[in-house]
Amino acid sequence: MTHPEALDGSNAPAHRTVIAKAARTAILQGFIGSLLMVAGSVGVGWMATTSSSLIRTPLFIMARTSPVGVILCTVMLCVGALLLLRSWLRLAQRIGGWNSSSRPVLRRALWMWVVPMMFSLPLLSRDAYAYIGQGRLMVQGLDPYTNGISALSNYFSLGPDKLWTEAPTPYGPLWLWIEQGTVWVSTGISDAGFPEVALIPFRLAGLAGVVLLAAYVPRLAALHGVNPDRALWLGVLNPALLINFIASAHNDSLMLGLVVAGVYFASVKRPVLGILLITASIAIKPITLIALPFAGLLWAGSRAGWGRRMICWTVTLGLSLGLMAVAGFVNGLGFGWLGALQTPGAVWSWYAPVGLLAHLSGFVVGLFGGPGVPVSDVIQTAGTAVSALAIVWLAVRTPGRGIGLPAPIDDERAFNKTVVRRMAWAFAAVVVLAPVIQPWYMLWLLVFFTVTGIADGAQLRTVFYLTAFFVLIGLTDQLSVFQWIPLAVVRGVAIAIGVSFIAYLVFFDKKTHVLFRPRRGISRLKPRS
Repeated sequence: MTHPEALDGSNAPAHRTVIAKAARTAILQGFIGSLLMVAGSVGVGWMATTSSSLIRTPLFIMARTSPVGVILCTVMLCVGALLLLRSWLRLAQRIGGWNSSSRPVLRRALWMWVVPMMFSLPLLSRDAYAYIGQGRLMVQGLDPYTNGISALSNYFSLGPDKLWTEAPTPYGPLWLWIEQGTVWVSTGISDAGFPEVALIPFRLAGLAGVVLLAAYVPRLAALHGVNPDRALWLGVLNPALLINFIASAHNDSLMLGLVVAGVYFASVKRPVLGILLITASIAIKPITLIALPFAGLLWAGSRAGWGRRMICWTVTLGLSLGLMAVAGFVNGLGFGWLGALQTPGAVWSWYAPVGLLAHLSGFVVGLFGGPGVPVSDVIQTAGTAVSALAIVWLAVRTPGRGIGLPAPIDDERAFNKTVVRRMAWAFAAVVVLAPVIQPWYMLWLLVFFTVTGIADGAQLRTVFYLTAFFVLIGLTDQLSVFQWIPLAVVRGVAIAIGVSFIAYLVFFDKKTHVLFRPRRGISRLKPRS
């Protein structure tokens, strides 16, 4: 949705002031929500509890060892995250339109919502502790592509999820170096009893990713004729993104920021820089290999024939794999990350269509004495194969055909938009056809669909519902609770608060319920003076 309101030089400052005042309440509510999440992390955020001195301080003892303290922190965490969700919805309404006066307000909201989360314990995921363990493997000269964290002495004191105790790392060489450097820098302090110090570089990496997204999502959207300020709000200030990239400290933040920047430079005919950035993204998490053939298409341009496309694809792949080969030679691990790409596939989630189908089918077959596990494996493998075929089809099909146009696209902007849109669908194929869908996987799709245009109506409502769903999943799935605290009760409290709050937003909140109704879109409110 593009609102073409233009401001002349005489009234622009006054208009910006009006918008800033109108949005102040929404921004402040989000700031309070972020603070509540930090407070909640004291009781249910993830810690290396067996090696951290923090657990022996009165505040953490009170918050983590008693049912009352844990439940109170759970309430603060859930209310804070859901208040951030409401603030995000209300911010667009309070701004009242997308124009040059929106950008400063959106940036202010971004910083006010992000800065408090930088000081929380890891929330809704303990992957950051797996990063520390993998960094220690590197420091000790062990191959993280063949060894799980259990190869370390007293590995359980590091606080990682059990999934990572035996599983090899699925990350690229750049992220391994970041993990290794983090352990080197933090060893003296963390060995003294504060392993949380080692989380700081991962927080900064997550922040760097969000900064890259804030810089290049609007630019890439503008290249495609999509309103950049709306894209900044929809794709970067999204609460699911901020929670997973900042509060949870996932390395997907830096991965996604680098690939978006790379796609932008490939789109403006700076292909070498674009390929370098995309390769850096691959060296964080190799899933962004998907972007390479589409970067080659952007390099080739709208008028390229098959010969030029093949040359651009070959050079793109050769340059990227060459850089990865150099990195593998330097760290002595070669292309070990290729064999570890299936590590996340070792689990499944009930809301992943392929994962649910595979395990239900396997269960039913096993119930009748059949080979249940092989059946599940076949279905999951079929999903992976279909997603690979979808990527190839989307990459090699002539842009312009299959999207309602009778001939290849000549207009460069339309061509670039179509290529990036197809890349978004390629990522969607990988996510939807995977046996497990983590909440942060949605963000890969959100950003690329945002920069190519998410229309009002059904598309925008889908984003609202998915955002609410994955925020709820995060809040009810991974809470750090001691064994003597009834986890079912704590999780029940989180579910009750989450479902009730979202139901309120959808059905009863006088301001936000219109956003979830068909054909209403964002209810535009005139900024208040």
